[in-house]
Amino acid sequence: MILRAFTVALFVALLASARAQDSVASDAAHSLLPSESALAAPDSAWLDLRQVDPAHSTAQAAPSWVESVSFAATKAQPHKPQTSTFRIRILRPNNDAQILLFRLFFDDDAKKEPELIAWDESGSQVLHSGSLGEGTGLASSSTTIVPMIGVTAIDVDVPGDGLSIRGAYLDWMKTSAVMHPIHAQQRQLMPEPFAAAAPLQTPKEDAEVFGTVTAPLATETIPMGPAVQNGAAFQFPLESQPVIALLTFEVATPRIESPPEIYLNGEDVGAASLVLPDLADPGYRGISPTLLDEMQFQYTGWVRAQKVVPGSLLKKGTNELIVVAGAGTPISAIRATQMQLKYLWDKSDYILQPVK
Repeated sequence: MILRAFTVALFVALLASARAQDSVASDAAHSLLPSESALAAPDSAWLDLRQVDPAHSTAQAAPSWVESVSFAATKAQPHKPQTSTFRIRILRPNNDAQILLFRLFFDDDAKKEPELIAWDESGSQVLHSGSLGEGTGLASSSTTIVPMIGVTAIDVDVPGDGLSIRGAYLDWMKTSAVMHPIHAQQRQLMPEPFAAAAPLQTPKEDAEVFGTVTAPLATETIPMGPAVQNGAAFQFPLESQPVIALLTFEVATPRIESPPEIYLNGEDVGAASLVLPDLADPGYRGISPTLLDEMQFQYTGWVRAQKVVPGSLLKKGTNELIVVAGAGTPISAIRATQMQLKYLWDKSDYILQPVK
């Protein structure tokens, strides 16, 4: 498939791929034009939105296209809870800067779900993201695509005192032609900044390609702790034993040096491997008891994890799988859990090497 210039339909598809947000766009989206060049590309921006005492912080540096950042909170009233608003005023740096990627970092509290609202100069809404997050109770992030034709300000609205909002990463986007094999797995149109892998997609039912069966174990988000008793548990039947298997899922807020542990049919299979984003990603958070101790790091978002499983650990009939958070991770969650099962087929490539 070749992705051509942005149309309204493609813009809606991009919004759906960015967490399937319930967004409302005005006629400003119809004014989007294809990017002609990447010359003089504007710098990206990281905005620290934590409410820190100025006496214990330094002034932020931001690109000139970030005009201002302000904060306002309304007082709680009877039948009307307190709300907080971070307003970011933006000036488009050039004509190619038409589409803005806005990645918000926040603590994913079900009672404090933030929303993104884009405004034009007349005070009309250009986009309303709807509630962001999944209510996991963990530190997370969410990405929204904002059409910037006519937009002058973006608000982050959140119930409460706004302390659950941590920061925002902003970057301008451009369009380009992209091709992929017709039979390749469908990917999201828009990759996440710094991401090592595209968000994992879970098939709705078993699918077989070249002797390999991909079986979904769960599509929903499942909380888990660091012990078998509070791990994420799955049961799945097999008609026959495979020669090898690959467990794949996404894990929330893992400590990067302590990935989830896997137990299969009562056996400790070992730790999964994490596919980590670039270390420049603002999603990394350092953890240290004191300034003198070595700092460990947690990724405050979703990371792909995989574990190769020997076929001998699986059996015909019902199999039991348990995934637990890594040591030192008090609470986490997994989603998009799936298992690939490889069987011998008539075109399998293998070599028999007799023992000498």
